[in-house]
Amino acid sequence: MSEHTNSTSDPKIGTIKSLYAAVFRNDIDAIVAMLADDVDWAAEAASTSVPWYGPYRSSQEVPRFFKELGANIDITDFTQVAYASNETDVMAIIRFAYTVKATGKSTAMYMQHWWRFADGKIVFFRGSEDTEQSVAAFS
Repeated sequence: MSEHTNSTSDPKIGTIKSLYAAVFRNDIDAIVAMLADDVDWAAEAASTSVPWYGPYRSSQEVPRFFKELGANIDITDFTQVAYASNETDVMAIIRFAYTVKATGKSTAMYMQHWWRFADGKIVFFRGSEDTEQSVAAFS
Protein backbone atom coordinates (compact mmCIF):
# COMPACT_ATOMS: atom_id res chain seq x y z
CA MET A 1 0.00 0.00 0.00
CA SER A 2 1.29 3.43 -0.85
CA GLU A 3 -0.19 6.80 -0.18
CA HIS A 4 0.25 10.23 -1.70
CA THR A 5 0.34 13.03 0.85
CA ASN A 6 -2.61 15.34 1.05
CA SER A 7 -2.63 18.70 2.79
CA THR A 8 -6.32 18.63 3.66
CA SER A 9 -7.38 18.64 7.28
CA ASP A 10 -10.81 17.06 6.71
CA PRO A 11 -11.22 14.49 9.51
CA LYS A 12 -13.39 12.32 7.22
CA ILE A 13 -10.42 11.82 4.90
CA GLY A 14 -8.36 10.88 7.95
CA THR A 15 -10.98 8.28 8.84
CA ILE A 16 -10.84 6.77 5.35
CA LYS A 17 -7.04 6.64 5.47
CA SER A 18 -7.33 4.89 8.86
CA LEU A 19 -9.83 2.45 7.39
CA TYR A 20 -7.47 1.58 4.51
CA ALA A 21 -4.64 1.04 6.99
CA ALA A 22 -6.90 -1.25 9.06
CA VAL A 23 -7.70 -3.26 5.93
CA PHE A 24 -4.01 -3.94 5.35
CA ARG A 25 -3.54 -4.90 9.02
CA ASN A 26 -6.57 -7.19 8.66
CA ASP A 27 -8.09 -5.36 11.64
CA ILE A 28 -11.76 -6.00 10.95
CA ASP A 29 -12.81 -4.77 14.41
CA ALA A 30 -11.24 -1.36 13.68
CA ILE A 31 -13.08 -1.20 10.34
CA VAL A 32 -16.44 -2.13 11.87
CA ALA A 33 -15.92 0.50 14.60
CA MET A 34 -15.93 3.18 11.87
CA LEU A 35 -19.26 2.02 10.43
CA ALA A 36 -22.84 2.83 11.37
CA ASP A 37 -24.77 -0.28 12.39
CA ASP A 38 -27.01 0.05 9.32
CA VAL A 39 -24.24 0.91 6.81
CA ASP A 40 -25.14 0.48 3.12
CA TRP A 41 -22.02 -1.06 1.54
CA ALA A 42 -21.54 -2.39 -1.99
CA ALA A 43 -19.20 -2.74 -4.91
CA GLU A 44 -21.05 -1.07 -7.78
CA ALA A 45 -21.51 -4.01 -10.14
CA ALA A 46 -24.43 -5.36 -12.12
CA SER A 47 -23.41 -8.97 -11.48
CA THR A 48 -22.30 -11.17 -8.64
CA SER A 49 -19.61 -12.92 -10.72
CA VAL A 50 -16.77 -11.65 -8.51
CA PRO A 51 -16.87 -12.87 -4.89
CA TRP A 52 -17.03 -9.44 -3.20
CA TYR A 53 -19.72 -8.00 -5.50
CA GLY A 54 -23.16 -7.49 -4.03
CA PRO A 55 -24.76 -5.55 -1.20
CA TYR A 56 -23.79 -5.70 2.46
CA ARG A 57 -26.52 -4.06 4.50
CA SER A 58 -25.10 -3.81 8.01
CA SER A 59 -21.85 -3.52 9.90
CA GLN A 60 -22.25 -7.22 10.73
CA GLU A 61 -22.26 -8.14 7.01
CA VAL A 62 -19.28 -5.97 5.93
CA PRO A 63 -16.60 -8.34 7.32
CA ARG A 64 -17.74 -10.87 4.69
CA PHE A 65 -16.71 -8.35 1.99
CA PHE A 66 -13.15 -8.30 3.36
CA LYS A 67 -13.14 -12.07 3.85
CA GLU A 68 -13.97 -12.51 0.16
CA LEU A 69 -11.19 -10.13 -0.88
CA GLY A 70 -8.60 -11.88 1.29
CA ALA A 71 -9.66 -15.39 0.32
CA ASN A 72 -9.66 -14.73 -3.42
CA ILE A 73 -6.96 -12.20 -4.36
CA ASP A 74 -3.47 -11.03 -3.55
CA ILE A 75 -3.39 -7.24 -3.75
CA THR A 76 -0.25 -6.02 -5.50
CA ASP A 77 -1.06 -2.31 -5.67
CA PHE A 78 -3.37 -0.11 -3.63
CA THR A 79 -2.11 3.39 -4.23
CA GLN A 80 -4.26 6.16 -2.84
CA VAL A 81 -4.05 8.70 -5.67
CA ALA A 82 -6.43 11.49 -4.66
CA TYR A 83 -9.15 12.52 -2.23
CA ALA A 84 -11.97 15.03 -2.40
CA SER A 85 -14.57 15.81 0.23
CA ASN A 86 -17.56 17.93 1.07
CA GLU A 87 -19.76 18.22 4.18
CA THR A 88 -20.87 14.56 4.15
CA ASP A 89 -18.87 12.67 1.52
CA VAL A 90 -15.35 11.59 0.63
CA MET A 91 -14.27 10.40 -2.80
CA ALA A 92 -11.03 8.45 -3.15
CA ILE A 93 -9.27 7.46 -6.36
CA ILE A 94 -7.25 4.28 -5.96
CA ARG A 95 -4.77 2.54 -8.25
CA PHE A 96 -5.69 -1.12 -7.68
CA ALA A 97 -3.96 -4.25 -8.91
CA TYR A 98 -4.30 -7.84 -7.83
CA THR A 99 -3.77 -11.46 -8.76
CA VAL A 100 -6.61 -13.97 -8.46
CA LYS A 101 -5.46 -16.92 -6.35
CA ALA A 102 -7.57 -19.51 -8.22
CA THR A 103 -6.63 -18.48 -11.77
CA GLY A 104 -3.24 -16.80 -11.39
CA LYS A 105 -4.52 -13.96 -13.59
CA SER A 106 -3.63 -10.38 -12.74
CA THR A 107 -5.35 -7.11 -13.42
CA ALA A 108 -4.73 -3.42 -12.75
CA MET A 109 -7.11 -0.48 -12.82
CA TYR A 110 -8.19 2.75 -11.21
CA MET A 111 -11.21 2.52 -8.96
CA GLN A 112 -13.31 5.07 -7.17
CA HIS A 113 -14.56 4.85 -3.62
CA TRP A 114 -17.50 6.96 -2.48
CA TRP A 115 -17.94 7.27 1.28
CA ARG A 116 -20.78 9.05 3.10
CA PHE A 117 -20.71 10.00 6.78
CA ALA A 118 -23.38 10.81 9.36
CA ASP A 119 -22.71 11.48 13.03
CA GLY A 120 -19.02 10.63 12.54
CA LYS A 121 -19.69 7.14 11.17
CA ILE A 122 -19.59 5.72 7.65
CA VAL A 123 -23.18 5.14 6.56
CA PHE A 124 -22.64 4.47 2.84
CA PHE A 125 -19.91 3.02 0.61
CA ARG A 126 -19.81 2.40 -3.12
CA GLY A 127 -16.76 1.07 -4.88
CA SER A 128 -16.56 1.36 -8.66
CA GLU A 129 -14.00 -0.60 -10.62
CA ASP A 130 -13.44 -1.98 -14.10
CA THR A 131 -15.81 -4.91 -13.64
CA GLU A 132 -15.00 -6.39 -17.06
CA GLN A 133 -11.33 -6.72 -16.05
CA SER A 134 -12.29 -8.24 -12.70
CA VAL A 135 -14.64 -10.79 -14.25
CA ALA A 136 -11.97 -11.74 -16.83
CA ALA A 137 -9.39 -12.27 -14.08
CA PHE A 138 -11.74 -14.70 -12.32
CA SER A 139 -12.56 -16.73 -15.45
